[in-house]
Amino acid sequence: MLDNLEEVLISSDVGVNTTLKIIERIEARVAKDKYLGTDELNRILKEEVAALLDENNAEDAVEFTTPENIKPYVIMVVGVNGVGKTTTIGKLAHQFKKVGKKVVLGAADTFRAAAVDQLKIWSERVDVPIVEQGMGADPASVAYDTLQSAVKQNADVVLIDTAGRLHNKVNLMNELTKIKRVMNKIIPDAPHDVMLVLDGSTGQNAIEQARQFTKATEVTSLALTKIDGTAKGGVVIGISDEFKIPVRYIGVGEGMEHLQVFNKLEFVDSLFSND
Repeated sequence: MLDNLEEVLISSDVGVNTTLKIIERIEARVAKDKYLGTDELNRILKEEVAALLDENNAEDAVEFTTPENIKPYVIMVVGVNGVGKTTTIGKLAHQFKKVGKKVVLGAADTFRAAAVDQLKIWSERVDVPIVEQGMGADPASVAYDTLQSAVKQNADVVLIDTAGRLHNKVNLMNELTKIKRVMNKIIPDAPHDVMLVLDGSTGQNAIEQARQFTKATEVTSLALTKIDGTAKGGVVIGISDEFKIPVRYIGVGEGMEHLQVFNKLEFVDSLFSND
């Protein structure tokens, strides 16, 4: 049974190291609890995976919130092109606005014209203000203007898009460091959250991206996209375990509403349903 379980975990993109850790924990439980049957093992599996996620996720949020004592709350969003970074920002803006928060977007991914245009479309769709200077502008300058504008407008949340170039990590590192430094001139602790967006359907490739980005900058939260039936989803567990970074949001479809606050128990339940 445990061999089968190991196979299921690895084929679900959990990753070898995390799989071995989960199997060890289950073996310890089985030795102690004298496992009874498949249902029992399934329950133990869910409990151990939830416990593992619990160690890296301080708490389960139930809705889209930001700390009451920080205003504006600045989220800098990082991730390679094509993972759904800009779409995630748009969906986040929609969800924050829905709970009554005033949101400002900053188009600091000035490396690609499409990125600025895409964020502008989202700002119109969600009806939130955007600060942009077009393609080729200095990303740090855009971030500075965005924060200035957000303070002036008494905004609650600022979402800053950034360029996702991993092929030149030194440039990326320098750029993100510069953006942070410039933000600090206006809001001393900004950004309050550096959110890495990863495409859940790319499996082990997503883990490699996480590895590269955590070397380039301090990442404080994760958003996993494309967890909508095509993705195996287990990569969430592997990444959370390896990098000790909480998963905050998961994207489960294309629509504006298709971004959820990560709830580990619901997630584990759906990942390891009885079949």
